[in-house]
Amino acid sequence: MLRRKTIYRDMADVNIYTAKRLGDMALSLGELAKSCEEESGKDRTLTKEDGLAAVNAAALLVCGSCEKCGIYRDCIQKDSYFLYYLIRSFEQKQQIEQEDMPQAFQELCGVKKEYLRELNKSLGRATMNLAWKNRFFESRDTLIMQFRELAVILEEFSHQMEQAQDITSKYETELKKAFRASRMTVEGMLALSYENGQRELFVTVKSGSGRCMTAKDGAKLVGGVMGGAWLPSRDSKAVITRQPFTFRFQEEGVYRMAYGAAALPRTGETMSGDSYSFTGNLPGQVIISLSDGMGSGQAAAEESERVVNLVSQLMETGFSARAALKMVNTVLLLSGAQQRPATVDLACVDLHAGILEMMKLGAAATFIIGEDGVELLESGSVPAGIINQAEPALISRKLWDENWVIMVSDGILDILPGEDKEEIMREYLEGQKEMQPQDMADDILRFASSFSEFPRDDMTVLAAKIWKRR
Repeated sequence: MLRRKTIYRDMADVNIYTAKRLGDMALSLGELAKSCEEESGKDRTLTKEDGLAAVNAAALLVCGSCEKCGIYRDCIQKDSYFLYYLIRSFEQKQQIEQEDMPQAFQELCGVKKEYLRELNKSLGRATMNLAWKNRFFESRDTLIMQFRELAVILEEFSHQMEQAQDITSKYETELKKAFRASRMTVEGMLALSYENGQRELFVTVKSGSGRCMTAKDGAKLVGGVMGGAWLPSRDSKAVITRQPFTFRFQEEGVYRMAYGAAALPRTGETMSGDSYSFTGNLPGQVIISLSDGMGSGQAAAEESERVVNLVSQLMETGFSARAALKMVNTVLLLSGAQQRPATVDLACVDLHAGILEMMKLGAAATFIIGEDGVELLESGSVPAGIINQAEPALISRKLWDENWVIMVSDGILDILPGEDKEEIMREYLEGQKEMQPQDMADDILRFASSFSEFPRDDMTVLAAKIWKRR
């Protein structure tokens, strides 16, 4: 027993050590990204050297010893305007034509067609090489970004572990009594309190005298001692048996949240290109995501569903909202999603503190309904999968009892009349009466669709309401 107590007491020290090691790793990855960036090249277009090599190659293959027009001689000068003009002309038209050449060439050269053919061929090869070089640069830039994002993730996790407080001694005696009263034997425990106020309990316990207890009943027992509402983690066993097992119990938040969803596909389509998810099974946290795929129908639906699933998986495994969106953007870039980008609207609600964090990549405005009216949250960033450095816009707000979070896709706002469509929606929401989340979502969709019998885009509404636990 003494050995088990020592192990659990040492876990707090292990947290500190692990946090420091993760912080060191984050710093190293940041330096690695910086080192890669310092080695990066700057040339992303045809250079003077590319043009000079093409002119020289054409001269060697066609001109021989002829120097009547003096093209190569003029090009090797330090400030050759013609060489610069030649390169830009080829980039714009993908070929050099006779009228692009100097007057002396047009008047004196007897092998114009042959020379232009070889010149265009050489510049074409240089352009192809440049394209491969740029693809390499893009891959390298994506790798650098991955290093940076991984460094941020490790730094955030390090900070979280560092801030965790060991509160075992405060509850240990009473918890053991409570389990003993239910004929359960506790062999060790560790209770932690995190920065946002959430508490977590690890307890190694076994049943005795032929009795057993469900993990849910164990969570209720923990709540009776430590206060608040508790749940067993999803990776814990369902029943406490005679075999010792370390159960993980997590405190639910001060708030709870419910939502409703309503959707309508574009006219002529059987499937909406919008996808959404509501994850409420994470202790102390709710995650709501909405993605609008480019276009409509099955292709758009597949892309938006992919984005929503990726975001949900990353968030459920502990990634921060910003890190999750940056990672998804990188995945879409690597998989060539530039042709079918998708917007991402992500709402993360801390049910302990009542803090809402909105992350947006090209998404429509979100509306917060509170006692002081309706607040508009919007961002003008580009959709995911467009550019490497797409930065999700972060918006943070405090939510209070019975506040609403209304998330919509572009189709809802675009169908509204007038220029200031967000203002029309805001005024409509200010007049809404008390109702359930599903009724709210249905009502907003009815309001929007009333302006047109034939929707020009997919329309989706998510209406979430937060309540304080009584």
